[in-house]
Amino acid sequence: MKTKIAITSFASVSPLGSTPEAIWENYLLPETFISTQTFAGKKQFVATIPQDVKAELELLRKEDIKYKALDETVLLALLTSRKAMQEAGWQKGDDFGVNIGSSRGATQLFEKFHEEFLTTGKTATLTSPTTTLGNISSWVAHDLKSRGPEISHSITCSTALHAVLNAVAWLQSGLATKFLVGGSEAPLTPFTLAQMQALKIYATPDEQQTEPVEWPCRAFDLTKTKNSMVLGEGAAMACLEPGENAKALGYITGIGFATDDLEHNISISEEANCFQKSMLMALEGTALDTVDAVVMHAPGTVKGDLSEYRAIQKTFGSHLPMLTTNKWKIGHTFGASGILNLELALLMMQHQIFVGVPFGESQTLRKEIKKVLINAVGFGGNAVSILVSK
Repeated sequence: MKTKIAITSFASVSPLGSTPEAIWENYLLPETFISTQTFAGKKQFVATIPQDVKAELELLRKEDIKYKALDETVLLALLTSRKAMQEAGWQKGDDFGVNIGSSRGATQLFEKFHEEFLTTGKTATLTSPTTTLGNISSWVAHDLKSRGPEISHSITCSTALHAVLNAVAWLQSGLATKFLVGGSEAPLTPFTLAQMQALKIYATPDEQQTEPVEWPCRAFDLTKTKNSMVLGEGAAMACLEPGENAKALGYITGIGFATDDLEHNISISEEANCFQKSMLMALEGTALDTVDAVVMHAPGTVKGDLSEYRAIQKTFGSHLPMLTTNKWKIGHTFGASGILNLELALLMMQHQIFVGVPFGESQTLRKEIKKVLINAVGFGGNAVSILVSK
């Protein structure tokens, strides 16, 4: 990278909460935030945002008559974007870019409108404008009155980290001096859950089970024999600016990306060649023994977790850093998952505490956490790796 990029603020909403204090406190708890809820008459494992945050979203919906018809993905993005901009000290009307993506997009509204269409043969007036992919960034830009470019995309589960890549390119080119990036996902719908189950990758509750399951998602458990992916909802936004900055929570000092040669519609190669390439690209010029931790993508599937671990072993060799993931705790938030991984990396560097996987192999903090590598990959084998430094 020509210039390191400062992360001058960060805001998120997830099953862990919506304030840095609550989120960190909940990360330190050795328990999952995955629960069992009923969708279309079936019990499902999911990770939901807290009720007080849902109340915030409803208040936001009532602020402006135009917000009444928006999908929850957009409302989550509006809420977190406002907080991130405020923390960075940016003002409404400033010249900054917006790049926010989502894997599923406005799936809640889309399913509602489609069901109405099947029943009545008609659809609501605002069906199209409220379900288009560009809906998220355009509404955030409208809400914040930004004067820079507005970009939306869906690159499956690596969507948010692709937004970071894009912003880094704009900032290093000099075409922009500030960028708001992130991802937003509200995928807890019957149709989306049914799709994951059809792929046979989803954790399924036992209908006869009376006691709560301790770890429904066994992300980064390399001994598991069953897939255990669980969906979560949430959004996160970061404000990025080039060069040194007194407000910096951390710096992006390396970026990498790669795409696998597909062997199957949903899986990556056995040794995750895409991750090997993206990690090596992000680590260019960085001594391997200086990387203290990797926040893995680790979706909780048998093949996905193992292939990424093999890629990390191949990349780091004898300099294997500490390894972790947050999906056992908050589920897989699809397009927002990569930037929520970034949040965990920043919090571990800030507090100098390594947050491991409670059912995984014990790892001891050997030295100060100064560099953390973050991974994300999605259907299509589109991997992104980002190196974050203090």
